[in-house]
Parts: sequence; C-alpha cells; structure tokens
Amino acid sequence: MRRRVSTILILILLIIAGTYARNEIFGPPYQIKKAGKKSKAMAGSTEIKSGDIIFQTSVSGQSKAIQLATHSKYSHCGIVYKNGENYFVYEAIEPVCLTPLNKWIARGSGGHFVIKRLKNSDEVLTTPVLNKMKTVGDRFKGKHYDLYFEWTDDRIYCSELIWKVYKEATGLELGKLEKLKNFDLSSFAVKEKMKARYGNKIPMNETVISPESIYNSELLTTIKSN
Repeated sequence: MRRRVSTILILILLIIAGTYARNEIFGPPYQIKKAGKKSKAMAGSTEIKSGDIIFQTSVSGQSKAIQLATHSKYSHCGIVYKNGENYFVYEAIEPVCLTPLNKWIARGSGGHFVIKRLKNSDEVLTTPVLNKMKTVGDRFKGKHYDLYFEWTDDRIYCSELIWKVYKEATGLELGKLEKLKNFDLSSFAVKEKMKARYGNKIPMNETVISPESIYNSELLTTIKSN
C-alpha cells in the first residue's frame, strides 16, 4: 500500500514538474521573453514609430466569430506609442489601456503580428498631431470593452478606438464604415455569438468598423510582418 501511494506521489510530482517546465519553455513567460526580444530588435532598427497600427489574431472567445464575419485573419488591433525607450500598444480590451508591446505580441496567436503605417506619416503624424491623438485617446482610457459593437463613446472596441482617434486627431478615415448587416453572418459560430449577445434583436443597421476594414485601408502600408 505504501509503495502504491509513493508511486502515485512520484507520478503527481513528475506531472507538476513537467507542467512547470513546459510553461517555462513554451508558456506565457517564454512567449513574453521572445516577444520582448522582437520588440527591442524592431525598436533598435527604428522599424516602429508612434502612431503605427498593429494587428494580431486574438485568442479570445469571440475571435473566430470576428474572423468568419469579416473574412479576416486578424481580429484585434491597437495603436503603437513610444514612451521613453519603451513601446506600448493603446488598445480597447477590458478596460481600454496601454499594454507593453512585448506582452501584446505574446498574447496573440503564435506571437504573429503585422504593423501598418500611414503612407505619408512623416507629413501627417507630427509631434503636435501625435500629442492630439494621445489626448483624444485619453478620453477612452479605462472605459469598458464594447461587447455589442455600438457606435457610441460609452464603451469601445479595438478598431473603433483606432478609427475615432485617427479621425478626430488627423481628419483621416482609416477604413470604410459599414453596417452590421453587411458582414457575413451565415456561419454557425457567428450566429451563436450574435444570439448570445443580442438574443432576437440583432441591430443590423448599427454602424461598425472592423479590423479588416482598417487593415485594408488604402491610406496604410505594411512595414512589418513576422
């Protein structure tokens, strides 16, 4: 009996040790460290600038539905800002906040990301304009994530945050505003998510801006894709 108990305890300890080792090697700490090296390398080679827009495939519960509805690989995005020697992503999650770039990259699927920039960024994104972008963005800081994708400032979602900050600070519209009914709502995953959010009262005429629409904006050019 004692031998059996000892064997079970050893197996449990081996499982715990294996889990710890896996997390250390391949888990979040490793991903953040790996992403940190990427962000430092990019910063050192001036590949990133304040005002750049970064995209990733989120691993959140709604990501698949967003991808299917918009026919996009990317389901989350944010605005890059430099603060001192470090880079952050201003994003609408829960709540709206600044996230260190390495943690933001590590949080996405496979650590993959794409960075886009205004084609005439040197002319448009001057220091005063970037300061205005931050001032506009500060109005949303701490606000809840908008699960219902409403076109109000009470709550806000990721692509809405980018669109509104750029529109007010630069006068530019990044991506085409659409109506909810314009998206592909035919898949089971999308229908289930819509039903859970809205019940039988789906606001088909709600104004929406998707990550895909911003991603495909003719005003942007890709500067980095890993």
